[in-house]
Amino acid sequence: MLARIIKTILRVLAALLIGLVFAVIGFILGSMVFAIFGLEINGREGYEAGGPIGFVLGALIGLIAGGLLLFRRQS
Repeated sequence: MLARIIKTILRVLAALLIGLVFAVIGFILGSMVFAIFGLEINGREGYEAGGPIGFVLGALIGLIAGGLLLFRRQS
């Protein structure tokens, strides 16, 4: 029983780590896209505008992908 609880906790931590890695990658890509194309949101340009958007989108994608990867049913 205890081994199963520890295994589940480790899977949750692994999914969170995957989400964090994707968030950092999303921050970098969002910043680069906004800087390269010169996009602007509310007077902010470059990494100030694209970084947070990329961070949030990357974190969501990473958490969903990590959850699906680690918690799918084994047949």
